Amino acid sequence: MADDATDDTASADTEQNDDGSQEDPKTFDAEYVQKLRAEAAKYRTEAKANAKAAERLSQLEDANKSDAERNAERLAAAEAAAQQAQADALRFRIASRFKISDEHAEMYLHGSDEESLIRQAEGLAALSKPGTPRPGPSQGATGSSGSMDTNQIIRRRLRGG
Repeated sequence: MADDATDDTASADTEQNDDGSQEDPKTFDAEYVQKLRAEAAKYRTEAKANAKAAERLSQLEDANKSDAERNAERLAAAEAAAQQAQADALRFRIASRFKISDEHAEMYLHGSDEESLIRQAEGLAALSKPGTPRPGPSQGATGSSGSMDTNQIIRRRLRGG
């Protein structure tokens, strides 16, 4: 059908003879011209509909892309939360094995793997055992907090002690 229209419209132009002279343009009846105009209008309408559909498809793809990005962010957050929960569970499991309080576990157990957490827990548990030598209150202290001041020394000597 489109080929027929193309052939007929091409023949509507002035034709040239073999010797280069031009013939008068052909004329078409009103019914045929009306048919061609209706066909052209149909194709224009389809083209507009296709453009609208292409634009809508582009919008949907953009919306899906942003959904995919939101889902990727949610996935990353969920994975981070799961890793943190696993680390906390491991820390408190090791703390309970060595009978370390939750407060001390939060404060002192910061290893990233099971081996380092166990070493930290062993060290902390060893410090809390009775009989473990601990530094005295005056060891390592500076200033007058661990020693007598001059007035105390003089009073002691005057008393005879």
